[in-house]
Amino acid sequence: MRDERIALSHGSGGRLTHHLIEDMFLRFFDDPILQELNDQAIFRSPSSRIAFTTDSYVVNPIFFPGGDIGKLSVCGTVNDLVVGGAEPLYMSVSFIIEEGLPVTDLERIVASMAETSRKTGIRIVTGDTKVVERNKGDKIFINTTGIGVVRDGIDLSPRHIKPGDVIIVSGTIGDHGIAILTHREGIGMETPVESDCAPLNGLVRDILDGSDGIRAMRDPTRGGLATVLNEFAHQCGLCILVKEEDVPVRDEVRGACEILGFDPLYLANEGKIVVVASEDEASGILDAMRKNPLGREASIIGRVLKEPERKVLIETPVGNRRILDMPSGEQLPRIC
Repeated sequence: MRDERIALSHGSGGRLTHHLIEDMFLRFFDDPILQELNDQAIFRSPSSRIAFTTDSYVVNPIFFPGGDIGKLSVCGTVNDLVVGGAEPLYMSVSFIIEEGLPVTDLERIVASMAETSRKTGIRIVTGDTKVVERNKGDKIFINTTGIGVVRDGIDLSPRHIKPGDVIIVSGTIGDHGIAILTHREGIGMETPVESDCAPLNGLVRDILDGSDGIRAMRDPTRGGLATVLNEFAHQCGLCILVKEEDVPVRDEVRGACEILGFDPLYLANEGKIVVVASEDEASGILDAMRKNPLGREASIIGRVLKEPERKVLIETPVGNRRILDMPSGEQLPRIC
């Protein structure tokens, strides 16, 4: 593209829109189905069990340590599919671009998406582009839809959770939230924190292939670990007890939280999973996680109890227990 910035005419549906599609999107998203340039993508499904998800990405800033809005949108879509036990297949991508966005920024985002989709195996097969007037958006928003297939024998749901089950988290929490906050606000840190933004399909495949004792999985994005645990407790009608000292948190994240007044249990993550599994399968799942680069710091952090019903409790190192509730408001907006 010869244009240096996005103009309203790039979203008009005319010549410049076609240049944008051909010179930018098709150059990076080189998929035969997308190359048809139809208003839909037609493909065969290898399974009758389909997983379907949709999400929107409005993160600010659009480039941050460890990732960008493009990588985040693909990882987020893939991860929402795989925590349901699905193998990601196809995704759509819709861009809402503000007039004036540098074309080089858009190219950087699209290239990042293409690289991440290749690594995960998910195919970008259809999409849409709109351009809004200057000051009517905030650089770029991305909406995605993902489709995957769930193989026979996999049925992950909080309703399967039982007393005695254990809670496993695949690694340190709060990295993404602190990375976005410090970069957004220009807060200098002696050891900068990078986002954990990563696709989790390989890690999930490893643990599903090695165990049939997994009850449920979630990725703790907005609202963090605390929110996911509360969702589990409410849906299964049981209690979850977490040991605070067993929850993995980087020293840099913990220090930033102490200074800024945040709780890492409520901070967003973009490359972690929370797994509920039967007690007799837990050690095998933990070993499988730790053999994967994205699960090296995996830890068993708690277990499921009968009572008090629909509550999450956290136990301090001295043995005191308190209720760990859902957040009542938005701790950190525009985090994903």
